[in-house]
Amino acid sequence: QVQLVESGGGSVQAGGSLRLSCAASGYTYSSNCVGWFRQAPGKEREGVAAICTRGGTFYAGSVKGRFTISQDTAKKTKYLQMNSLKPEDTAMYYCAAERPGATGWVLTPGRYNDWGQGTQVTVSS
Repeated sequence: QVQLVESGGGSVQAGGSLRLSCAASGYTYSSNCVGWFRQAPGKEREGVAAICTRGGTFYAGSVKGRFTISQDTAKKTKYLQMNSLKPEDTAMYYCAAERPGATGWVLTPGRYNDWGQGTQVTVSS
């Protein structure tokens, strides 16, 4: 079991930027993919971005071109650089590691386990 802790959230005006970090602690294991997800009040959790083995990256259409996912394997940390933020990006953001044997579309929340506690991102107009 791996523990994930997100940080870097906050309040920013539209057009601003934030960089989210997700640090792993305790026992860690290799996952095919690691991802960022978000959930706004009253909305379902949705996939934002993921990075998988062999360097493949995936993005939700709503964030493509604005967000960039990356990771530092040695530091067991993954990042989500968010630029040109919009009010509709406001949500609780979570990082997660893919569970063993996961199947389905890479940005489907059900593929992931070991979720972090979340970090709030609020974008004002």
